[in-house]
Amino acid sequence: MVFARANRLETGLLLVALISLLTGLALYLTGHASIANIVWFAGVLPVLGALLVEILRSLRQGDVGLDIVAALSMTAALVFGETMAAAVVAVMYSGGTFLESMADGRARREMLDLLSRVPRMATRYGDGGLKETPLDEISPGDLILIRQGDVVPVDGVIASDTAFLDTSALTGESLPVHLSRGSNALSGSTNAGAPFDLMAKRPAKDSTYAGIVRLVEEAQRSKAPMARLADQWSLGFLVVTVVIALAAWWFTQDPIRAVAVLVVATPCPLILAVPVALTAGLSRAAHFGVLIKGAGPLEAMARIRTLILDKTGTLTDGRPTIVAVDSYVGSGDEDILRLAAALDQASKHPVAQAIVEAARQKALLLPLPSDVIEIPGEGVIGTVEGQKVVVGGNDFVSRHVSASLDHPALAAGSLLVAVAVDGQMAGHIVMADALREGTREMFSELRRQGIARLVLATGDRAEVAAHVTQGLGLDALKAGLTPDQKVLLVLTERKDGPVMMVGDGVNDAPALAAADVGVAMGARGAAASAEAADVVLLVDHIDRLGAGIEIARAARQIAVESVVVGIGLSVLGMIAAAFGYLTPVQGALLQEVIDVAVILNALRALQISPQTPSAAMDPNLSKPSAAQHAS
Repeated sequence: MVFARANRLETGLLLVALISLLTGLALYLTGHASIANIVWFAGVLPVLGALLVEILRSLRQGDVGLDIVAALSMTAALVFGETMAAAVVAVMYSGGTFLESMADGRARREMLDLLSRVPRMATRYGDGGLKETPLDEISPGDLILIRQGDVVPVDGVIASDTAFLDTSALTGESLPVHLSRGSNALSGSTNAGAPFDLMAKRPAKDSTYAGIVRLVEEAQRSKAPMARLADQWSLGFLVVTVVIALAAWWFTQDPIRAVAVLVVATPCPLILAVPVALTAGLSRAAHFGVLIKGAGPLEAMARIRTLILDKTGTLTDGRPTIVAVDSYVGSGDEDILRLAAALDQASKHPVAQAIVEAARQKALLLPLPSDVIEIPGEGVIGTVEGQKVVVGGNDFVSRHVSASLDHPALAAGSLLVAVAVDGQMAGHIVMADALREGTREMFSELRRQGIARLVLATGDRAEVAAHVTQGLGLDALKAGLTPDQKVLLVLTERKDGPVMMVGDGVNDAPALAAADVGVAMGARGAAASAEAADVVLLVDHIDRLGAGIEIARAARQIAVESVVVGIGLSVLGMIAAAFGYLTPVQGALLQEVIDVAVILNALRALQISPQTPSAAMDPNLSKPSAAQHAS
């Protein structure tokens, strides 16, 4: 609501200034110069008033910005009767602030409701039945039902015989874990199996998820602010402007020359070119599925030197995929996969669903199973085409065959699914959480773009992380990290320059908030990480990160070019005004010409074409679009 009010104020100020300028011009051209001066004067006052309030607020925070130059030029023009010049400056200034707020507003609107994953209610047993209860009313000892797909709302103890939890958002463990009665369950994990009962161990405000949220808030408060591009130029430009204006007044004793200098010096190249270029950059990045939450994060993104990445769900898909199928009874690998997938159609287990998806991608015909019995966390038994099929963990399936077969040692992080047919071990399916497609190419591209240090930070085991990232050329690998340890890593790495952190889980949220730029995998990532991040990848492709960084750097470079050219022309104009070659109105018109030039240059950011492999891809499709082929 605060942002909405601010946006309405900026829009209103721009409309008042623009209507005042145009109305005054009409009156002036029809011979009503005195009324035109009153209209211009009245139109400038609201903008000047809002500007003075903003200057006082900035000074209290210790910031000296470009607003002072704009205020000086408008004030001097009004004092010495140059109301038309003041009106032109008011339009330019209010137009710049409007463009900047529009950029932030666009990013906020596209965020939608990324906090939808956060549990707010729990299903509690009581009064002879189940009741949906607000989370803050859950007390230790309450018995809660956790249905399939539910996020565990509070820390607790498993009160059923078994539970199957996806803890990847919290710990980085890519594969779901099997828990038995009496085991501890952490809030923020997801029920990946059958419904189970949970005995609440502590209130929601003291649970793991709430603790991570508090870490996020603390990290955001301690986050080092990044200096805005325009502010880096403001103090020097202010000094140059005041010196030239005072010198012109001192040596000529003509205050109008000082007014002309101030009008020409109005920092419109900074006020307009920077937000235009950065807004265009935001729009261009969104085209490739990279949502950057405002111009500030985009500027920071362009200066990144160190990149820290989570593993599960970031470098990897966060879900098991088939890497090998071994058959033992004379049947082909596809036959083993087809029988296993046919039976697994009756299961909602994530591993079962991955097997079904793999079979469908191979266009295998899957008959319907019958007489299905599923043992949660163990496996599935049923009949497929008249054959008794058993699919599940190796120990589970071994109990249903006449003779089990040993399988070669698995690589770290792999999962073994056994398949038996009519009492014989038919084969094994090896699954693992593999690297995302395009990860290796992305790392090479990031190096080319000037990323000096690449670091992996994961809560998963060291041997799993090392196996998955082998050959990527990481500068450091940090495994087994808790959320607060990830924050510490971000702060430690910052000594070498601005840091970007990329993650998708709840456990990544504090580090995303602490980093100079936090990037969340928004397509399937946790809402907490998306909310804490400065950048959200709206599509499930990590290689879009390279395109986003390239766009950010190109947009900032265009903004710098516009500023250098615009300020250079403004300084030449100030010198001409100081020597009497420009009146205040002529100076204002000259400044308008400069503004048009720098805005046209800034709009080149809309045509940025990243050279990364993902640049040729439509953000919502898995293959190049026809329009992009044509270009």
